Amino acid sequence: MGAGIAFVFSPLQVVGFATLDPKLRTDAAALFSLSRNIGSAIGISVGSFGFGDQPVYTVENPDGDGRVYSVNETFVSGTYGKNFSDRFSAGVSLKFISDKLGSTSASAFAVDFGTNFHAMVGQRPIRAAFVIQNLGSTLQHQGPGIETTVIPPPPLGTVPVPREPQPASFRSKEFGLPVMFRVSVALDVLSQGANRLTLLSEFTQPNNTKPGASAGLEWYSQNLGNSGFSLAARGSYTVQPDNQLNVGTAAGFASQEKAGSFTSDGAALGGGIAYGKGAVKFGFDYAWRNMGPLGSTNFFSFSLGW
Repeated sequence: MGAGIAFVFSPLQVVGFATLDPKLRTDAAALFSLSRNIGSAIGISVGSFGFGDQPVYTVENPDGDGRVYSVNETFVSGTYGKNFSDRFSAGVSLKFISDKLGSTSASAFAVDFGTNFHAMVGQRPIRAAFVIQNLGSTLQHQGPGIETTVIPPPPLGTVPVPREPQPASFRSKEFGLPVMFRVSVALDVLSQGANRLTLLSEFTQPNNTKPGASAGLEWYSQNLGNSGFSLAARGSYTVQPDNQLNVGTAAGFASQEKAGSFTSDGAALGGGIAYGKGAVKFGFDYAWRNMGPLGSTNFFSFSLGW
């Protein structure tokens, strides 16, 4: 039986009203092989993103009214995957999602489904995959944050008299999860011994915004000098139409972002190192990415397998 654990830490930058603060997103996952003979595995993953102690700004108090609020998004997911042949595999994940905004909260269930196919183009390995994410229920926030009081109107034809405010609440509108369809292809364009150069590409189509695409290269050297160490270097570029601002019609403020299709927004660089001899394997990966209007962000991931 094999198993593995991975952790990902990403200090993201989140734009709020008159603030730009670095925040922390943390993901953790564990994968366990059920049997090498049947080629099945189960996985558990947990992710959290949020920030707190943000001032509450109102029209009456543009510098803050003394209150603070926090935001937290968390998911817990269970996954089952199976190899149906030496070339084709598929998996499904069931997720529980919790979304907390200030003093309101909402929850939903969702399903992810994906497949992976291996083949050869001449003498070069090629891998293709597609994934559908977040097929599930809707979110609708409830809680003290939408509670209020109202003074009921007097009955028709009666003289208005002072009345005590009565408890009431606003009705929040439910909304669906952002369903995402992804298709990706990876081709080993060069392979010499333990070294390979892989060309990667991906197309994404959300249900609530414009599609995006990305392409990248990875150079990978395995078991250098029979030492057990492996190295990787990576670079990619992502086209995200939603991040291309039209300064003339956007929010009415000056911006350093351009409206062209190809800008520094979406550029990413990174690399990794891994060690494995015998049953135990571990690795570390790092990536930097330009997030456009949100600035740049750093990704750190650690993995351990046995």
